[in-house]
Amino acid sequence: MVHVLGSRILLRPTDPERSRAFYGETLGLAVYREFGTGPDRGTVYFLGGGFLEVSGRADAPPAPGLRLWLQVADVQAASEELHSRGAEVLRPPLREPWGLIEMWIADPDSVRIAVVEVPEDHPLRYRP
Repeated sequence: MVHVLGSRILLRPTDPERSRAFYGETLGLAVYREFGTGPDRGTVYFLGGGFLEVSGRADAPPAPGLRLWLQVADVQAASEELHSRGAEVLRPPLREPWGLIEMWIADPDSVRIAVVEVPEDHPLRYRP
């Protein structure tokens, strides 16, 4: 078995400055570290228990199947805040059949992002 010491999602946007503005300002993710210089410099953001690295530049948006899942304490409050910051809300918060409350937004390259609240009574809150 491979002993993984750390991990992060690598995102190569079509417009790095626009994506950094989205992840840093619209979503308000905290910066873990930055590296390089110029418009294609890299920025690594905290994602709860993981990291998102926005670096380099791609000629086309990421694969259409790419999704990010971000858990928040209060999805309704997050929805209001993201809407006020200009985030593209694809779907407002709804309780799913599996019990999570999810809303969907998109980044500037149309990467879909689930913003999720785990209700107090959901099995993910309990360990047997």
